[in-house]
This record gives sequence, C-alpha cells and structure tokens, in this order.
Amino acid sequence: MTQTSDNVTWLTQEAYNQLKAELEYLSGPARTEIAKKIEAAREEGDLRENGGYHAAKEEQGKQELRVRQLTQLLDNAKVGEAPADDGVVEPGMVVTIAFDGDESDTLTFLMASREYASADIETYSPQSPLGSGVNGKKVGEDAEYELPNGNKASVTILAAKPYTS
Repeated sequence: MTQTSDNVTWLTQEAYNQLKAELEYLSGPARTEIAKKIEAAREEGDLRENGGYHAAKEEQGKQELRVRQLTQLLDNAKVGEAPADDGVVEPGMVVTIAFDGDESDTLTFLMASREYASADIETYSPQSPLGSGVNGKKVGEDAEYELPNGNKASVTILAAKPYTS
C-alpha cells in the first residue's frame, strides 16, 4: 500500500517486493527483449516506413519511463506494516462508501497510489478529491468532497478493511 507525503511513499513489504521485481524485470530481461525487437525491425530496411521499428521504439520509450518512475518511487520508499483493521479509512484499506446516504448506490475501492492499482479493484489515491475527503474517517461517519464542477458530494463510510492481495 502506498501513501505519498513530502516525496516519501509508504509501502508494505509485499508492495515493495512487487515493485522491485517489476523494476528488475524491466531493467534486465525486458530491455534485452526490446533491443532484439528493434534490431530485428532495423534489419527489415528503410526505417522511415518501418512500422515495426517505430512501434518497438515507442514501446522502449514507455518501458524506460516506467523504469525511471519505479526507480524514483523505490528510492523514496519507506517500508512499513499494513494498516490496522480498525475501521479507519487510510491508505491500504479497501473502502466501501454510500453516496448521499443511499446504501443502494455504493462504491468499493482501494485507497492507494496509482503504482498499486490493479484490474481487480478500482483504486483512488489519497490525494484525489474522494480519497482526501474520506481519509481518516471511521466506519459510519459522513464525508464530503469536491466534484470536478466545484459542487460538493456527500458519502457515508460503510466499511474499511485492510487490503489483501
């Protein structure tokens, strides 16, 4: 789980290990793979009209950007424990909210940074409007956050449990 403040990102040991493994893969085997793709495309001839070459170079650029992001993230990371199961909304918690007190209109999400986002559950950053509105609230409490149009929205915290992958 992550929480960013003053350029420090807090991670559980599990999250740190996962991101470190991704960095090691992208810095090693993935770099070798993309270099081979570029070389193979280069051998096909004219680079100006070589779609495979341009696609491989674009993929390489995205990969190198991710390497830089992960390096910076891990350089500024502090490893800590998962949050306590105390019903308080904080990074690392799976939170269920009801919009405007309507328990039929709910949303369940993981409060974490983008780096920990997965396809399994929607992720909201603690710095997002919703994340900052519910952060620190307890189950049963109401919270308010600002919508993109400037209006306010109210939610009720229904559940807050530590995330387990």
